[in-house]
Amino acid sequence: MKIWLGASFVDADQFVELARAAERCGFHTLTLSDHLFYADFATPYPYSRSGKPRWDAKTHWPDVWVTIGAMAAVTTTLRFSPNVYIAPARDLFTVAKQVSTAAVLSRDRVTFGVGVGWCKEEFVATGQDFHTRGRRLDAMLPVLRSLWAGETVSLDGLPPLSISPTPAQRIPVYVGGDSEAALRRAVRLGDGWIGNRIYTEEQLDPVLDTLRRESDGREFDIIAPLAVLPDAATYRRFAAKGVTGTLAAPWWLATPEEKARYGEGTLELKIATMERFAEEVIAKL
Repeated sequence: MKIWLGASFVDADQFVELARAAERCGFHTLTLSDHLFYADFATPYPYSRSGKPRWDAKTHWPDVWVTIGAMAAVTTTLRFSPNVYIAPARDLFTVAKQVSTAAVLSRDRVTFGVGVGWCKEEFVATGQDFHTRGRRLDAMLPVLRSLWAGETVSLDGLPPLSISPTPAQRIPVYVGGDSEAALRRAVRLGDGWIGNRIYTEEQLDPVLDTLRRESDGREFDIIAPLAVLPDAATYRRFAAKGVTGTLAAPWWLATPEEKARYGEGTLELKIATMERFAEEVIAKL
C-alpha cells in the first residue's frame, strides 16, 4: 500500500518544506489540487451536501506545475501528482508542455492525475467548452502520450509537430472521478484511478467492482482516499480488495495537544503529525 500525501488547501509558502518532510517520512507521492480562481460559483460543488465549496476566497490554489517544479528541486525520490488537473479547461499544447517540462525537471517523478472537472465557470473563463469536456479529454490523452514520448503528431489544420523537452520515462496517467464514464475512462486510457473524494467502505466497494470488471484482470493502480482512522492493519485489508494506495493528510487528525503546541494550520503542526504518522503507520506497512 503506497501512502500519498494529500496537500490540498495548504498555503503556497509551505509546499517546499512540506515536500522535504514528506520525502523524509516515506510518503510515496505528494498531491495538490487544481483551481484557477474563486467566485460565487453557480455550478454546484459535487462533493458537499450543500453544493457549496469547502473553501473561500482566501484559500490558496497555487499553480500545480510551478509548485511541483519548486518541490522537485529540493527532493530526489518523492513523486508528485495533481489530484486532479483539469486538462480540458486548457488547450492541448499548454497541458503537454507544462507536464513534460515538470517531468523532465523532476527526473521522471511526475504522475498525471487528470479529470474532467466540475466548475463550468473555469471553462468559460478559459474559452473551453464545458459540455464536451469528457470527449475532449478522451481525445487529448492519446495525443499527450505521443507528444511526451517525443513522437511527431498530425492534427487537423496544423503541420506535423512535436515538443521538447520530453521525459526519459513514460508519464503515468491516473484518471479521477467516480462516475461510470470516469471509471471507464480510467481503465481504457489510464494506468490507474485516483479518487478525489474521501470514501467510506460502502462508497468505495461499487467503485472497486466497476474498476475490476472494466480492467478484466489487467494490472491497474487504484489510489483511494479512505474514511478510516490511519492503521496499518486496516490499510492491509483494503489492499486485499485491490487498493494499491491511499491519501493521508495527518494534520487533519492532529491531537489537541499537538494543536496547542504548534498552532492551527502551521507548517510545524503539519510536519509533526506527518512524523507521527510515519512512525505509527508507514513504518509498519
